[in-house]
Amino acid sequence: MKIAIIGNGNIGFGLAGVLAQAGHDVIAHGRDADIGAAVRGAELVILATPYGAAADLAAKADFAGKVVVDVSNPITEDFSGLQVGHDSSAAEEIAKLLPGASVVKAFNTIFAQHYATGLTVAGKPLQTFVAADDEIAREKVKRLAAEIGLSVVDAGPLKNARYLEPLGFLNIQFGYVLCQGTEIAPQWQAA
Repeated sequence: MKIAIIGNGNIGFGLAGVLAQAGHDVIAHGRDADIGAAVRGAELVILATPYGAAADLAAKADFAGKVVVDVSNPITEDFSGLQVGHDSSAAEEIAKLLPGASVVKAFNTIFAQHYATGLTVAGKPLQTFVAADDEIAREKVKRLAAEIGLSVVDAGPLKNARYLEPLGFLNIQFGYVLCQGTEIAPQWQAA
């Protein structure tokens, strides 16, 4: 699959590496790239940018007809809370900015460091939670996540990103603020 990753920081670079290893044609684009051309040429677009960049990106390309994966957590600049939450989510707000796109929430609970270390903790595959209103898009991202070695949890409709983003924020709090490090990840355990 031809995948454009918008954002070539730690998350974008990490995702590009594991997706390329899985056999996909992937390019991570930085802020100076021709975003319109990158989106036009891709089957799937991953937004690996801070949530605040979404409005600018929406103005630079036509995302209609594309599956767009949002990996952001809408964290305040001082890391004290979320910019959006409970009655909406970053993913839902991005969907409003990208009419005609199928927005999927995924990968937001995985620290960038895991992409270079096998996407496991204590020998168990990390989980990613995948939410989208478009079931075909959700299934496509679930398959993609499984191909890179993640354990996939179907998180239902996009409105459930309202709960996934606080989970991502909590993971960041545990990892950085509460000094547990980045070798952690949330796991949903079945009985």
